[in-house]
Amino acid sequence: MPGVSSFRSNLFRAVLGASAGLVAAFAALAVAALAAGLVRPAAGPVTVVGGAVIDRTPAAVKDFAIRTFGENDKTALRLGILAVLALIAVALGVLALSHRRAGSGGVLLFGAVGAAAALSRPDSAGLGDALPSIAGAVAGALALYVLASKAAPGHVPVRVPVSVPAPVPAPVPTPADADGQHDAERWNRRGFLTAAGVTVAASASAGALGTFLSGRQGQGAVASRADLILPQPASPAPAVPAGARLQIPGVTAFTTPNSDFYRVDTALTVPKVDAGTWRLRIHGEGVTRPRTYTLDQLLARPLIERDITLTCVSNEVGGPYIGTARWLGVPLAGLLEEAGVVPPSRGGEADQLVARSVDGMTLGSPVEDLMDGRDAMLAVGMNGEPLPFDHGFPVRMLVPGLYGYVSACKWITDIELTTFDAYDAYWVKRAWARRAPVKTQSRIDTPKPFARPAAGTVVVAGVAWAQRRGITRVQIRVDDGPWQDADLAAQAGVDTWRQWSYRWGATPGGHTITVRATDGTGQVQTERRTRTIPDGASGRHSVFVTVT
Repeated sequence: MPGVSSFRSNLFRAVLGASAGLVAAFAALAVAALAAGLVRPAAGPVTVVGGAVIDRTPAAVKDFAIRTFGENDKTALRLGILAVLALIAVALGVLALSHRRAGSGGVLLFGAVGAAAALSRPDSAGLGDALPSIAGAVAGALALYVLASKAAPGHVPVRVPVSVPAPVPAPVPTPADADGQHDAERWNRRGFLTAAGVTVAASASAGALGTFLSGRQGQGAVASRADLILPQPASPAPAVPAGARLQIPGVTAFTTPNSDFYRVDTALTVPKVDAGTWRLRIHGEGVTRPRTYTLDQLLARPLIERDITLTCVSNEVGGPYIGTARWLGVPLAGLLEEAGVVPPSRGGEADQLVARSVDGMTLGSPVEDLMDGRDAMLAVGMNGEPLPFDHGFPVRMLVPGLYGYVSACKWITDIELTTFDAYDAYWVKRAWARRAPVKTQSRIDTPKPFARPAAGTVVVAGVAWAQRRGITRVQIRVDDGPWQDADLAAQAGVDTWRQWSYRWGATPGGHTITVRATDGTGQVQTERRTRTIPDGASGRHSVFVTVT
């Protein structure tokens, strides 16, 4: 049937075109990975395009991504970019069957987009960062052109018997004619599959070599972390009171292991900074004595050790983006004073400190908060070991009582003193507040939502926090009943969370359990629900359970 035959032929061509496009895309990404391994791993096209997408994504969408994907938001973004590239590759492959130059030109266009994204990144190292995208695009365009030419149908002549007069219509092809046509199709397929196989093999080798070279570029940083011996603190952290750690199943541990500590940032590729080459510059308004420090110089100073709870502004009510660690670092106030910085309350010129990361991220902190006596620090250690790379090795900043987006700069390399009127940091430009003290919050860790505990005594427990103010009271309410005081664990300090528990006489049926906390100033946690944007979520955490 001619209609069915035509459909099959078109479908076959579309599959060949899609295959050609996907193989060409693989070649482009592999060659780009090789070039990135030679130039700079962070200049890879997926990384730079992903960074550009993050920078241009509205705050509400970012907030949705964190709520939906959690710490896997970057993996989701990478997969999304690859999925879009795959769809575009399929379309260009089909186009190239009929218009090889147009299809290859489309690949080159996307290479130009990647190059532009690389050069626009805050941490761009110059024109060299465009090389991976350009090299990948050229390789992909050539691969698509060759594959499309192999996939193009060959000319199959129709044999016309000599004895038939010219005016007579050509006869229907004989079985021999069909065999000849199938031979031509088999020849085209063989040529295509051979070219595709060679391209895939060569691309896989290039990609593997690129991965190896990228890994080698981070070996110096890995070695520098392994060789780093943290000095003893001049001011050790007070011992955590024995009663601060409740032994209740399901309650979050007082100290969060490094491997479990939350990570929320915009870095698609975690920076690996060599401690030996790291430098920190302090400069700007009101800095009468600019300074540049090496890590060894910071480690030679008197260090402080403190238990501090950090909270992400993207943490929803009852959310997981909070953790407590024992931090070791250099007091930030002392460094600022040595540079000649004076807080605004004493006539200082600058009211904002802008911290810059090696990847170009900027966070703005109030100078007054940094110099008011709290344990703001440049941290070098976390729970007894050098900072993990995910958490800012070799040095990060942290300020008790402020949400991370205005205080906790990881991989810090530059400190500039300025004013809030003169400069908006990264998140402020994206609708977040300039100032963001941590709000009084509490969370029920056990029982979990929709749990089915047995009737009788059920232990309800969790954590509460109000850094810089401390927690003085936690209360529980079941359904619309009265508020009941929970038992508080010992307070380890005003800069850490506090565990609590309540023994509930549970009766059969469905029940809603709600928690609220009171901080050291007497402020009761508000019941008014707000989103995380612009300065952190508020409201009271509750869980629904069915008692059996």
